[in-house]
Amino acid sequence: MPIVLPERSIRRALFLLAGIVALLGLGAELLHYLVPSASWSIIPLLSLSGEGNFPTWYSSGLLASCGLVLLAISAGVRQAGGSFRRHWAFLGVVFIYMSLDEAVELHENLSKLAELHGVLFFSWVVPAGAIVLGLGLCYLPFLKHLPAKSRWRFVLAGTIYVGGALLMELPLGYWAERAGSDNLVYALIDWVEETLEIFGATLFLVSLLGHLREHHGELRLLAPEEK
Repeated sequence: MPIVLPERSIRRALFLLAGIVALLGLGAELLHYLVPSASWSIIPLLSLSGEGNFPTWYSSGLLASCGLVLLAISAGVRQAGGSFRRHWAFLGVVFIYMSLDEAVELHENLSKLAELHGVLFFSWVVPAGAIVLGLGLCYLPFLKHLPAKSRWRFVLAGTIYVGGALLMELPLGYWAERAGSDNLVYALIDWVEETLEIFGATLFLVSLLGHLREHHGELRLLAPEEK
């Protein structure tokens, strides 16, 4: 028999996990810089500034989940004969790529295109910002087509995520150029950036699940005997 996944419980669990990841990451940064003697091996595993650790893989998993739900919605739109199916599918592919980028940080290679200074010290934000702006303009008809509830949830989630991923890179780059990256101020700015990304992706995933349920039926899994 089909197993119905409770959306409310999933929503609570996702936001709870996001809060736990963020708080553990903050604790790791404070311990590292304020209590130098606390050289516990678990600190690098929890730091939001680290690479290849738990927060990195959690963020990557969030983005991949968004991508899969987007593709599921695209399939539902196709079956229903609705419009903008390709927009849903393309956005799903974008999020799966973002998941890969989060894991291996492909975007940092864009910084090699130009050497800038000040708030643009991390110069990859220039081409990335242009891509985000272009994508946003192309998706305006798609956003207008959405039900108001989904539209404003998506816009809020995107604003939070982009605010972390792009806008917070500006003060981070400014500080990194002047004081380096091995200090508490840099770590706290980076923590705010990564936390905004996690909560933005979480809100988007929750919003996608709500849209999927409201317009394409409940979220279900098939029991093994029905596969």
